[in-house]
This record gives sequence, C-alpha cells and structure tokens, in this order.
Amino acid sequence: MGKTNAGRFFEDYRLGDVIAHAVPRTVSGGERAMYHALYPARHALYSSDAFAQASGLPASPMDDLIAFHVVFGKSVPDISLNAVANLGYGEGRWLKPVWPGDTLLSSSEVIGLKQNSNGKSGVVYVRTRGTNQHGETVMEYVRWVMVRKRDLDADAPATVIPDLAKSVDAGDLMIPEGLDFSGYDFTQAGEPHRWGDYEVGEKIDHVDGVTIEEAEHMLATRLWQNTAKVHFDATNREDGKRLIYGGHIISMARALSFNGLANAQMIVGLNAGAHANPCFSGDTVRAWSEVLDKADTPAPGVGAIRLRLVATKHGAPDFALKGEDGKYLPDVLLDLDYWALMPQ
Repeated sequence: MGKTNAGRFFEDYRLGDVIAHAVPRTVSGGERAMYHALYPARHALYSSDAFAQASGLPASPMDDLIAFHVVFGKSVPDISLNAVANLGYGEGRWLKPVWPGDTLLSSSEVIGLKQNSNGKSGVVYVRTRGTNQHGETVMEYVRWVMVRKRDLDADAPATVIPDLAKSVDAGDLMIPEGLDFSGYDFTQAGEPHRWGDYEVGEKIDHVDGVTIEEAEHMLATRLWQNTAKVHFDATNREDGKRLIYGGHIISMARALSFNGLANAQMIVGLNAGAHANPCFSGDTVRAWSEVLDKADTPAPGVGAIRLRLVATKHGAPDFALKGEDGKYLPDVLLDLDYWALMPQ
C-alpha cells in the first residue's frame, strides 16, 4: 500500500511549488522518424542535415514540437494526470535547439490557482521549463489546466491568476546561433514565398485534411509518455471516448500548414493557445492560418512572422473562429498564436 501514485488533485497544489518531473529522456533520430511518420511534417530545416548546414547550423535540429511534446509529457504525471482538460498556453519560447543525443528534463512552478464555481475542480497555472543535459533551458512556457478535486469539501485556495503577456515580444525571440537564410534554397524548401510576400491580415487555407485514427493518436501519446487518463482510459469519460491529446492536434495542424507556409521553418515563440473543442478518433482535421505580425531579426536573411494557426474538424475551413457570443464555434479545435522564422 502507498507505493503507487494517484496523481495530484487540485487541492494538492500550492502557489510557488516547484515540481521536478521524473524520468529524463534522451531523444534521437528515431524520435524524428516517428514524428514524421505520425504527422505529414516536411519543413526542410528539420528534414535535412545538408539544408540545415547551408542555413548555418551544424546539423538538422529536432523538430521544435518534438521538444515541446517531450517537455510537456514529462510534466503530465505531476500536473495533468487528473485533468479534465488542458485549457491554454502563453509566454512560450524555444531558447536553444535540441539535437539528437540531447537528454531533456522538465520542471514546473505553480504560478496560479483558481477553484471553479462548481467546487468540483479548479484551474492550475504552471510555468514549465525543459532543460538539456548541460542544465541549459531549451524551452519554457506557461499552461493552465483544469484539474479535478479529490475532496469536494477541501478548502479553496486563495485565487491567484497570473498576469501573462498577451504575446512574446519579437525582441525577446531567441534565434539559433549561426542561423543564416541569406543563401536559402527555395526549391529544396518546396515553395517560393518569402517573408516579404506575406501581408498582415492575410489568411491562408492549407487545403489538406487528415482523419484522426485511434491507433495513431495512441501511439503519439505513448511516444511522449503522456499518461493523462482522458487520453488512455475510455472509462474515464461518460461518453466512453478517449480524448485526443491536444498536442497531437497542434502537430497535425502545423504539419498541414506546410502547404502555404513551407518556409515558416522554425517555431520560436508561443504567444497564446487554446484547445477550443474536443477532438475524437474519426474527426477530420483541416487548418488555416492568419498573418498577425512581422518583425526583423538580427540574423542574416531571417525574418520573424507571427501566425494564428487554427485547426478545424469536418468541412473545409471558412476562416470563421468565434460566434456572436464570443465563444469558439463548435468545429474549431485549436487556436494557436506563434512566432516562426522565415527567409527574407
């Protein structure tokens, strides 16, 4: 008795707690191959050592979202094992490339708590950091998650909602050392469109759709060692369905965005994100993007572009996001606001 871990419930969190997450993970080329098998990922910088070397890097780094998933997955047993839903993201930055052979660790600091009015659950805000084997922070982000209470009579903590920046300032984006797009090969990358070809306010329908399969999302969730019950255990929800891991939708939508944004090579900032509606096996995911902002960077030939990536289910996207009541439309799965690096 007492040796197993039932996970934390809402009343177990304390403001200021720093939780070191277990089980370091060494990532390799196998991780990249599996990622590219799960998603139609084709961005050239993450596909080719030669392309990356021509762009000033020593080799092709691991996909930015591989780093995100591994760091996120480490945090699940301590943060969201008993989650109802992962609600949102903010203040995310990729600070250093992750290379094959790197070992990643995660830790999270509790920065906010708010009990829901029904008294059955509450929202926990955490800042999660991923570090490599040298102790260097490779990425960080804030997320907030709704977590069940174990004891409905437990006292509610004082409400603290962190004051988060609406976006990451372009000047705070970290550009990988040596990155140089001045000799960029647009033919190899797959599209001719460069930073100057995109206008703020422009919307892009990424055309393609992918039907989510139960087997693929289960494989992905296991790959990232995400043990949240809602993704694995069909008895955990009243409808008997396994909820698709929100990160699976992020990666699918990002991969679909290649058609129209093939040169948005690296994600370097996560401004905001919301999993607007649940996704289940059998849903067909499509995506569209809106250009929100653009900025110069100090790196040669490298521009930053701020994009809203929206994933929808079922029919072709019509660029609609919210209804007159301000709530997300029922077919919207994901609303993600991020910075990417693109050749000027």
